[in-house]
Amino acid sequence: MSTDALKQIRYLAAALKAPRITEAAARLADHARDTGWTHEDYLAAILEREVAARNASGAQLRIRAAGLPAVKTLDEFDFDQQPAARVPIHALASGAWLAEHRNIVLLGPPGTGKTHLATALGVAAAHQGHRVLFATATDWIARLTEAHNRGRLTEELARLRRYPLIIVDEVGYLPFEQEAANLFFQLVSARYEHASLILTSNLPFSAWAGIFGDQVVAAAMIDRIVHHADVIALKGASYRLRDRGIDTLPSIKAEQELP
Repeated sequence: MSTDALKQIRYLAAALKAPRITEAAARLADHARDTGWTHEDYLAAILEREVAARNASGAQLRIRAAGLPAVKTLDEFDFDQQPAARVPIHALASGAWLAEHRNIVLLGPPGTGKTHLATALGVAAAHQGHRVLFATATDWIARLTEAHNRGRLTEELARLRRYPLIIVDEVGYLPFEQEAANLFFQLVSARYEHASLILTSNLPFSAWAGIFGDQVVAAAMIDRIVHHADVIALKGASYRLRDRGIDTLPSIKAEQELP
């Protein structure tokens, strides 16, 4: 490639705010000539690399903005410990469920990989071009309570609905007071058939009335969540306890029976 042509490409790429085009054009020029590419082939190859680089850069920005506790992937998950989850989780990896505004609910004891899977699906969604937000159930309630106290709950719910995916981790680890339960119900209702949720919980749905302190609110919330949802149950002992000489954690039932 001539010096003048390279300078012109560099100038035009800067004007388009696509600086990677310069590198791709120079790198591919000799290969294109040697292999007899058409002008169209050459242009398509350059633009393809620019788009791929932009997508990768955008995904990293979306991942950083999501507030994820860590960056996890499905490849890192030990499906040998959760073999029943392998097929349904990998079926969700394409992200088609987001276009359908479906939800995912991950249920199981502590330490069975719920947060890892929720995070990994969030990372996959970010790579697919979707904006994602992650927080624990307690943190979501704090956020909604603050908006409510400022008289801006409606605006906050509308803003959150513009995120194709929000992840609510650890539903059930702490019970909600009545006002908090009502706020969480409004979050679920605002997203119903408009945008997706991933929820993780250590409790079965039958115990959610105890979380929210109201059987009616819990039933209405579960109805909206599971109407369009994939519910995946994880089983077994906590991975954190492996090789520690501890087989199981106290069961939920045992905890409820304590005085």
